[in-house]
Amino acid sequence: MIPNETKIRSIIKKYADSFAEKAYNEENEERDVLMDVFGLAPEIKRENRQYWGRELGMCWQLLVTELFKATVHDFLPAYREGKDELCDLIAGKEAIDTKYRIGSGDSGTLKKFKQYGARLTDAGFRPVLLIVRTDNLRAAIGACEVGKWQICTGDETFKYIRRATKVDLKEWLISLKNEFHIIR
Repeated sequence: MIPNETKIRSIIKKYADSFAEKAYNEENEERDVLMDVFGLAPEIKRENRQYWGRELGMCWQLLVTELFKATVHDFLPAYREGKDELCDLIAGKEAIDTKYRIGSGDSGTLKKFKQYGARLTDAGFRPVLLIVRTDNLRAAIGACEVGKWQICTGDETFKYIRRATKVDLKEWLISLKNEFHIIR
């Protein structure tokens, strides 16, 4: 007999559910328009998830920032408080941060999402997250919601960008499919 067996089993069940979800997401075959621009297949991304996530994330950040800079009259660059960069750009009263995908559920990352959103709100901004992918970690999305972020994923992200910039970025990226194909 194990003391508190029900409680211990519930802990194991919680992790089993989390692992099952993680295993599914890791083998996700979903493509996105940014992958298509480079002709990146899901299996190539799986070879080095961290690298591709970081690089596609930086590419996404630079694309969105440059588009807003070119089209939004009240554009401002990244907002910083001390050493912390709380968002990638400002458009009017909206503090916008860009993410390719939110896949980290570590406590430091979740804490930053909560804190940065609250700090931006306290500074008089509406925090907005523009995320390309829809297969984000639920715990991270929850932390963003607690942090007062307006969260846009997938098509919602592109609709937001089109409303703000008058540019259909999704269609433009679709038109570039394989134009920058990576030869392997």
